[in-house]
Amino acid sequence: MIVIVCLDEDGGMMFNNRRQSRDKAVTERIRRICKGRRLWMNAYSANLYGNMEDVEILVDEDFPARAGREEMCLTEDRSLKPFADKIEGILVFRWNRRYPADLWFDLDLSEWERVSAREFAGNSHEQITEEYYKKRLYFTP
Repeated sequence: MIVIVCLDEDGGMMFNNRRQSRDKAVTERIRRICKGRRLWMNAYSANLYGNMEDVEILVDEDFPARAGREEMCLTEDRSLKPFADKIEGILVFRWNRRYPADLWFDLDLSEWERVSAREFAGNSHEQITEEYYKKRLYFTP
């Protein structure tokens, strides 16, 4: 699966059972990336992201376990560490601000290879960074 997350500068995801922030430009970017594809999420995320045109939205509380190979998974409110072996890629939208947080992204991105990064202006944030990470391959010849 390919995970989509929104993080603040410190890796925060949630505060007091709520997403830290949201931005219409990020929602539109996610829609374009997922166009014609499956996008898994839970009911909490479906309240904000569940009506994306041309995206097959699949809502299930156990979505990380159910998502298949190369299927997109929007994750806002849960640990990803139990699914680390299943994750093929991570798409991060970084708010470039620090917010209060009580739930943090729990994968170590230093173990992943950043293959792309770009910045764009959002509606509620002057600068948003979009980064894509893939699994770093380690082998001994």
